[in-house]
Amino acid sequence: MTIISDFDYIRATNLKEVFKLLNQNKSAMLLAGGTDLVGNLKEEMIKPKLVIDIKNIKGLDKIKYVKNELFIGALVTFDDLIHSKIILDKCPVVMEMAKTVASKAIRNRATMVGNICSAVPCMDSGAILHVYEASVIVSDGKKEWDVPVKKWFKGPRKTILKKNEIVMGIKLAIPKGNHSGVYMKLGRYKGEDLAQATCAVVMSKKEGVRISFGSVAPTPVRALSIEKYLKNNEFNNQTIIEIKKMVEDIISPIDDIRASKEYRMHMVKVMLERSLKIAQDRLNGVGVVYGTNHL
Repeated sequence: MTIISDFDYIRATNLKEVFKLLNQNKSAMLLAGGTDLVGNLKEEMIKPKLVIDIKNIKGLDKIKYVKNELFIGALVTFDDLIHSKIILDKCPVVMEMAKTVASKAIRNRATMVGNICSAVPCMDSGAILHVYEASVIVSDGKKEWDVPVKKWFKGPRKTILKKNEIVMGIKLAIPKGNHSGVYMKLGRYKGEDLAQATCAVVMSKKEGVRISFGSVAPTPVRALSIEKYLKNNEFNNQTIIEIKKMVEDIISPIDDIRASKEYRMHMVKVMLERSLKIAQDRLNGVGVVYGTNHL
């Protein structure tokens, strides 16, 4: 399928130019990795009059770790996340998530920021960002501010980002002390497939456990009630039975071409149990290596 809509294309060289173009062209759209944008252009889901290429903007491709905060710039690709020493040292479950994204060719171009800006329910990044209580750094060219990820998503393909604003990057709050994480993605086959369901877990001896699910509701879902239950109850077989029941009040899966709602509901319970056990083992230093396929 080819792109048949006409639009102007400009490769910006700095942020000042980007904001000037955005303010002058209300239908302008940004191009970073372009994996979602190009597909939407081909299907005529969008018809911008201007596409602004930001791939050459300096500083947006950085990964930094400062005072228990991990910064991932807007141009950092999923392949960058897989091979970053900072990610592997401080937050290897982000690498585990990145390895599940589509194909090698897509990971070389697609960005985590682009993923959350597209905001499709089956996105790979949403659940991970929720368990790390991430913030999205937004700028309008005059100032920057942080948006908690729990306030970022407004619905399928909808975020709070305005037309004259851009995302500079994402900040993840890394738990103090030793912590572990697990990311599990359910697909129909190995390779380039969208998620039927995702489950992310972060476990810390100091801060407890955080749990989030994706592709089973309009936006990523934080399992706060299960987290509270696990804080007040010892983790054992009976606990697992109880929290599986609680899943039914947290997610709202649908039937679609990839899976039925009943299958999604059942598999999220399986994924949750498996993720918690793996996270506990990893926290104790005996779990499977990060990047392992758990399903």
